Amino acid sequence: MPITEFLTRNANLYPDEVCLVEINPENKESHGVTWREYDLVETKPNAGYRREITWYDFECQSNRFANLLTVKGVKKGDKVAILLMNCMEWLPIYFGVLKAGAIAVPLNYRYTGDEIKYCLELAEASKLVFGSEFIGRVESIYGTVPGVDEYIYVGQDCPTFATDYELIAERCSKKPPLMEVKDDDLAAIYFSSGTTGFPKAILHDHRGLVNACVVEQAHHNQQREDIFLCIPPLYHTGAKMHWFGSLISGSKAILLKGVKPEWIMETISNEKVTIVWLLVPWAQDIMDAIDRGDIKLDELELDQLRLMHIGAQPVPPSLIKRWKGFFPHHDYDTNYGLSESLGPGCVHLGVENIHKVGAIGVPGFGWTVKIVDEQNNEVKQGEVGELVVKGAGVMKCYYNDPQATENTLKDGWLYTGDMAKQDEDGFIYLVDRKKDVIISGGENIYPVQIEDFLRTHKDIKDVAVIGIPDARLGEISAAIIELKPGSECSEEAMFKFCAALPKYKRPRKIFFEDVPRNPTGKIEKPVLRKKHSGERLVEQQTTQ
Repeated sequence: MPITEFLTRNANLYPDEVCLVEINPENKESHGVTWREYDLVETKPNAGYRREITWYDFECQSNRFANLLTVKGVKKGDKVAILLMNCMEWLPIYFGVLKAGAIAVPLNYRYTGDEIKYCLELAEASKLVFGSEFIGRVESIYGTVPGVDEYIYVGQDCPTFATDYELIAERCSKKPPLMEVKDDDLAAIYFSSGTTGFPKAILHDHRGLVNACVVEQAHHNQQREDIFLCIPPLYHTGAKMHWFGSLISGSKAILLKGVKPEWIMETISNEKVTIVWLLVPWAQDIMDAIDRGDIKLDELELDQLRLMHIGAQPVPPSLIKRWKGFFPHHDYDTNYGLSESLGPGCVHLGVENIHKVGAIGVPGFGWTVKIVDEQNNEVKQGEVGELVVKGAGVMKCYYNDPQATENTLKDGWLYTGDMAKQDEDGFIYLVDRKKDVIISGGENIYPVQIEDFLRTHKDIKDVAVIGIPDARLGEISAAIIELKPGSECSEEAMFKFCAALPKYKRPRKIFFEDVPRNPTGKIEKPVLRKKHSGERLVEQQTTQ
C-alpha cells in the first residue's frame, strides 16, 4: 500500500490523539519565560513556543493541501518542492503532495538562491512551497526558473509575489482527494548532500517509502507509547525515515527547533521522550554541558528514555563509551544508510550488539550487503573494498542523470562509494569514503581511522582529516582540529600524541579551527580541501 494509507489509518484509529508537537525554545525565551518554567506555562494558540496537532488534524491538513494542488492543476507525477525549516506544517504538506499523486521534492534549507534554482530545474518542479526564512533567496530567483508557475508561502506577511498557504488551503475540502496512489507510483526526489560536488536528484517510489517504515520499526521496535524526539532537518531522509517509525506505530513525535544541549535534554524530560536520534556533535555538546554543570541530570526526568541512536556519519567508539558512562541504562544503536537507500537502515548495529560499537553493523532488515573490489569481486574477510547494498529502498535512479545512475546502480546493487571491511563475526566497519581516501607515496590512508584516534585526545571536540597536495608524495594528510572550549594544545603536542600511530598514518600538518559540518552532521571536506590546498605545506620531520 502507499505510505499515505498509514496516515489515514492513524486518523481513523486515533483521531483525537496528539501526533506532532512543535517546540521552539527561542520563542519561549522571547516571551520572558525561562526554559525551566516549562510546566508552569499555559499552552496558548499561536503562543509560538509549543504547538500540537492530532492525527485527525494531520490528515485533514494533508487532504486540504492535496485538493489545493489538484485545483491548481497539479497532475500525477508533477513535482512540488518544499523549502521549509522544521515546523508543524512540514509533514502535512509533504503528505498532501503525495496524496495528490505528485512527487515531493524537499530542499536543503542551507541552499543559496542559485542552488535552489539549480535543484528546481533539475527536478523539473512546477510549484515551490517556502517559509519566511527564505523570502530573500526565493525572491532573487523569482521568474527565472522555467516550469515553476507558483510560489506558495507558509507564514505571516505573505510577500506579494507568492500565494498565501493558509488563506487558500483553508478553503479546500478536508475530504480525501480522488487521486488513486499505488505502490509503484513515484513519490519523492531527495537531493544528495553535495559533499562531492553538485547535488544529484534521487528518485524514490511509494514502495521504497513504505519499506523505510517497516525497516525502522523492525530495528527500533516503536510502539504506540513511544515518543520520538526529532531534531535534524526533515528535508533529509535520515530524520524523516526515523520519524516513519512513529508513523507506522501511530505514536507521538516532537519537533524541536534548536540544538542547544540544554534544550534537547529539557525536551526529553518535559515531553517524556523515549527515543532520540542525535548527530555526533550534539551528543558531544550534551556531555560537555553535563561536565560543565550546565545540565544537571538529577533535575531531569530521564527514566523513560530507552534509546539514543546516532547515524549520518562515522561514530567514534570513544564517544559511545563516554555516553554510556552518563547513561548506562539507555540502549544505544547506530544505523548506516544514504539518501540513495532512503536513509538509515540498510546496515544496522542493533541494541544487542553494544560490544561491537565502532562497527556500523550487519545487513539491515530485508537488506543484502557485500564488499567488492574494483572488478566487482567480493573481497576476503578483513580486506577493504566498496560497500554495495540491495533492497526495496534502493532508489529508482538519479533523475535526469543516466550516466550517474549507470555508475551507481548495477544489477540491482547500489554502489555506495563507501570503503568498508568485515570482521570475523560478520560486522561491517566503515573505513572511509572512496573519494576521501588519501594516497600518499603509494600508501592508502583512510582518514576515518586517524579521526577516530585523534578523538580519544581529551582536548579535542571534533576533527577532520583531509588530503592536501604535496610535490613529493602526491598527497599528505592534514588534521583540522577543533578544541573543546577552554582547552589549549600546541602543534608540537599534537604531533607527539600522534606518534602512537603508524608512521604513514600520522598527520603531516595540523590546523586548529572549527570543523564545518552540514545540517545532517557530515563534515564538509570539500570546503576544507579548498581552503587548505593552497597553503604552503611543510612536511613535519619531528617524531616521524
